[in-house]
Amino acid sequence: MKMILWTVVGLLMGLVVIVEIGLRSRYGFGNPLLYTTDPEIGYLIAPNQRTRRNGNLIEINEYSMRSQGVTAVPEVKTLRVLMVGDSILNGGWWTDQSNTISNLIAQGLKQKIPREFTQAEVLNASANSWGPRNELAYLRKFGNFGAQIIILVINTDDLFAIAPYSVVVGRDRNYPDRKPGLALVEVYQRYLQKPAAIPELAKLQQEPGDRVGINLEAIKHIHEFAIAHQSRFLLIMTPLKRELGTPGPRDYEFKARERLQTFTNQENIPYIDVLPIFNHHPQPETLYHDHIHLNVQGNMLIRDILTAKIQELFVPVSSHLPWESSSANSYK
Repeated sequence: MKMILWTVVGLLMGLVVIVEIGLRSRYGFGNPLLYTTDPEIGYLIAPNQRTRRNGNLIEINEYSMRSQGVTAVPEVKTLRVLMVGDSILNGGWWTDQSNTISNLIAQGLKQKIPREFTQAEVLNASANSWGPRNELAYLRKFGNFGAQIIILVINTDDLFAIAPYSVVVGRDRNYPDRKPGLALVEVYQRYLQKPAAIPELAKLQQEPGDRVGINLEAIKHIHEFAIAHQSRFLLIMTPLKRELGTPGPRDYEFKARERLQTFTNQENIPYIDVLPIFNHHPQPETLYHDHIHLNVQGNMLIRDILTAKIQELFVPVSSHLPWESSSANSYK
């Protein structure tokens, strides 16, 4: 009887080991990206990480960017583009490092780089659920890294983003601050265990006041930051999947979009609204990974749009500064 019992225990342990190895090697469980808090930014992806999730490579450098290591300033004749955004830009676990928007643009610029440069670098400073106030705080903390262009990537929801917070770090399963002992533990915590409520977050999400106006003010400060650091500035907004076609954005989103349009006109901010561009695509729904995030095809279309715009920003159309040019809102 004991022999049978030990045999069963041995088989179960062997099965656990096999499953554990499979979860780690195939899906990357047991090695999630870790997050860290910041008093101004709210939270960051912890620096200096490398992992694979669902077979996709994810690399985070010393400045919490989804990019390779970077110097404080670019080399001579290097075009450096600093992109700042949320999970749209970051790409998440569903996007391999090679297929992020930033990496695709870097590859595209190798063939279409403005003539005054010999090489291009595209940096990706982003994290899940960041809004304009998080992104402004990141720039104020780390600077512009000598970038000639700063591109802010937002989506429609970001117009309603709340103030930076850190209460999710180490408490929400999507923002772990330590690695689980086993891949099996992570699977249980992520897919089987009921998420614990975070009362402080629920309270923060009731932030009063004009959120759209507050976020437009943050975008204005990012624009001013770019000018103060001799960087050109470009704003691009991607739509939610349900905004495509008819009936289009909901009433409150339509009003927020109108405010953004008026704001960028008043501030002379180069702005690309991706919604009409996607609506001209024969099958725009095929550009999405889910209801908000883009897949590789969507990322490639954004690459084409931004690569063309980057080239345009370096064409001397007048004696005005690039952010004052009449072509500022050519993609509206």
